[in-house]
Formats: sequence, structure tokens, C-alpha cells
Amino acid sequence: MTADRTGGPDTVRRDGAWASWAPSGRGAVPAIVLLVLVANLVGVATVTMLLVGVSDGGGDDARNTVLLAVAGYLVVALPAATIAGLRRQRVTNRWLMAGRAPTSAEAGHALRLPVDTALVAGVVWLIGAVLIGIVSAVAFPDARVGLRTGIATLLGGIATAGVTYLLVARAARSVTATALAAHPPAGTLTLGVRPRLLLTWGLTSAVPMLGVVLLFVDPSNPGGPGEAAVVFLVVVALLVGGLATLLIARAVGQPLRDLRQAVGRVGRGDYDVSVVVDDAGEIGLLQEGVNTMAAGLAERERMRDLFGRHVGTTVADRALATGVSLGGEERTVAALFVDIAGSTSLVRRTGPEEMVGLLNRFFQIVVETMEAGGGLVNKFEGDAALCVFGAPADHEDPAGAALRAARRICDEVRAAGEVDVGVGVACGPVWAGQVGAASRLEYTVIGDPVNEAARLTELAKEHPGRTVASEATVLAADPEERAHWERDGEVELRGRDVATRTWVRREG
Repeated sequence: MTADRTGGPDTVRRDGAWASWAPSGRGAVPAIVLLVLVANLVGVATVTMLLVGVSDGGGDDARNTVLLAVAGYLVVALPAATIAGLRRQRVTNRWLMAGRAPTSAEAGHALRLPVDTALVAGVVWLIGAVLIGIVSAVAFPDARVGLRTGIATLLGGIATAGVTYLLVARAARSVTATALAAHPPAGTLTLGVRPRLLLTWGLTSAVPMLGVVLLFVDPSNPGGPGEAAVVFLVVVALLVGGLATLLIARAVGQPLRDLRQAVGRVGRGDYDVSVVVDDAGEIGLLQEGVNTMAAGLAERERMRDLFGRHVGTTVADRALATGVSLGGEERTVAALFVDIAGSTSLVRRTGPEEMVGLLNRFFQIVVETMEAGGGLVNKFEGDAALCVFGAPADHEDPAGAALRAARRICDEVRAAGEVDVGVGVACGPVWAGQVGAASRLEYTVIGDPVNEAARLTELAKEHPGRTVASEATVLAADPEERAHWERDGEVELRGRDVATRTWVRREG
């Protein structure tokens, strides 16, 4: 399998020269017509061999008369059949010669190409069977020979028409694929898998067995058929049956292998894949269904990515899994608030465009730190960001993770040397959930720890370590993280009527 990128999904293609061969473009219809002529000539040669073996007392004169009639009929019938086939598909040939995409009506007409070709072949053989039967009845002393030859010719015609359908369906895959691209299969099938399997059964079993039976019950030949006739008929049946089985196996097996490969890639998360729709039956519906499924999953993944970029991947995954609605739940979280110090004077010095780039680089540090620690950037507020650990997903150590994130942000911002920040960390129960209106929701956390973290950020901007945490947060963290912090003092924060004991990062 190879992938062909032409600005759209990768197309699953088939391996092998025989598997991939199919005339296309301007040469499609003439090549198919030539193929049909060859198939019919093979059928004519087979029936002629059977007619040569006819012996009923009429001698060579009667047999030669029949063969001359066959030759004369071929001289007239083959050109007429070719013209009839081209006329039935002149609409298809027109848009193929023009090198353009077909309209929906033209595409629907092109999908009937195998059936139309087989019908033309069937009519030609039916007329030929009647004609040869009449000539044989007149030429041979026993008129029943005419019935025998007519039936033999008719059986040959049935086999030839069936093989013609399978060959044309195989050779016209490129035409079918182009037509289905303009006129996707929508449930109205031409010949589905079941009719094609029944056709194969007819070519491999029904017609040959019926021919053998007629040889033995032929009233004009009471002595029974000769060994040569039976062997010849069996050999022809084997060859035709083998060809028909090969064609139907490829027509069904190869698309299924393509579908299996495509579904496997989708299962591995690769949604940029499509299958060539080149069958107008159930397989084409399945091919179209797999393409629609892959496109839908790709669109869903794109929306999930966009959704996640706006609200955070954790919130996006939770919303996709459980849906979204107004309401929430109480959770114990650690809130981290980070704010750039002196942003007003900074924007005057840098200008708005450069300031946006600076903010993007700063927020990238914040986002990467949160994702590494299992936290959520709940919202960006100008030059600040509110982050939480423990909502909407549980966290085994929200306080410790928030403190580690605060230290990492300060270290990386200091190393970048572009801005100065303050980081406040607080811990406690909050309400976490969706707020807004039914048509516009936002996931947020509301509670005292959020306000406390924002107030501590203002203190942090004046502290050498640039980060301040509440005592409850440090005491709730694991001992290893707690070792990086030391008590600072007590302060009464704006909006709070109780003193807050603060801890700062231990230097050195």
C-alpha cells in the first residue's frame, strides 16, 4: 500500500500491476470495447469448435453451410454490436474524451457500462443462436440438430455475456471511480455482491453442467456424445470458471483488503485516509461509509483539538465524555495565580505587537508547566493566568503539584529574562463547573482559594523568590516539596477578615 497525498486524505491504493491496471481517460471506452470483442471472439471460437464436431449424416456440406452462416453473421453482428455499445455509452465517452468530471446524470449512466455491454453481447448471441439453429435445422437431414446447435450457441452466449460483464466491471474501475466521485453510491445498487456470486456460480457450474446434460439427452444423437465433445466442454468450463472466479475474487477481495488497511489506520488514530470508491454495489457503499467515518472522526478530532486549545484538554475530554450543562460540584483544589509585574509600563516600552509576542512566550511556559504537572490553565486574564490542580480531574497531590509548578514558572521566566512575575498559591474547597448561559458556557472555579491566590500574587511581586503560598497549601503538600518552602509571616489580605499565614520559597 502506498499513500498519495494530493491536498486531501491519503488514498489507499492497490498493489500489483494486474490489480492496478484499468484504462482511463480517452482510451477507456475503446479499450473496453476491444476487450469485449476479444471475449466474444473467444466465445465464438468455442461454439465453433462444438459445431465442427456436429455429425448427423449431413456430411461436410451441411457443416460447412452452418460455419459459413456463422462467419457471415459475425461479419455483420460484431460491427453492429460495437456501434450499439458505443451509442449506449456515448454520453460516457463524451465526458471522458473531454477530460472533465461528469455530471450526476452522466455518472449514473457510466455506472451502467458493464450491464449495458453485457446486454448488447447477450442480444447479439441470442439472435445468433436463433439464426444458427434455423440454418442447422435446414442444412442437416434431422431438423433436431438445429435445436441442438441453437441451444449450444445460446449457452455459449450466456457464458460470454457473463464473462463480458465481469471483465468490463474489472476494466472500468477507473471510470467507475470517477463516476462515483461525482455520484456517490446512495443505496441504489446496479449489481451487488449476491448477483455477482450467482453469476459466477452460473458460469462455473450451471452452464457447463447444463451443457453436459443436454449432450446426453439430445434426441438427435441417441448414441450419446463422443469423448472429445465432453472433454472439450469440461476444459472450456474449467477455463471460463477459473477466469470468472479470479475476476469475482479480485472484485470482492481487493476492496476488502483496502478497507481493512484503512480501518486499521483509523484504529491507530490516523484519520487522514480514504479509500477509492470504485464499486457501485454494497462494497461501494462500504467504501463510501469508511471514507465518511474517517472524515467524521477527523473533523471530531479537529474540533476536539480546537476545543481543547480554548478550554484545556482535560475539560474538553470531560465534556466530550459526559456532555456539558450548567452546574458543577465542590472540589478541593490548589489554585495558582501568576501575573506579570509592571505590565502597564512594559507595554508602553515595547508596543502592543511586541507585547503580544512576549505574552505568548510567557504563556507557553505556563501552559507547558501545567500540562507537565497535570494541572489546568483555567483562564487567561490579560497578562495573568489562573491555574488549578484537582479540577475537573482528580489529582493525587494538588498542593504539591501547584507548588512545584510555581517554582518551575519562576525559574523559567527568570531564565528567559523578558518579564518579571509574581506567583500566588492557595488551597481549599471551591465550586468547579460550568457557568454562563445554555448557549455559551465556561468552565471555572469559584471560591476563597482563588481569591486568596490572586491576593498572594501581589505580595509575591515584592518578594525576592517571586512566589508566595498559603500555609494550608504547604502543609497539604508532600514532605519532599515542603522542604523547598519556609514560613514568612502573617498578612491580612484585601477582602479577607482573617490573617493569612504565608510561606515563601526557600532560597539557596
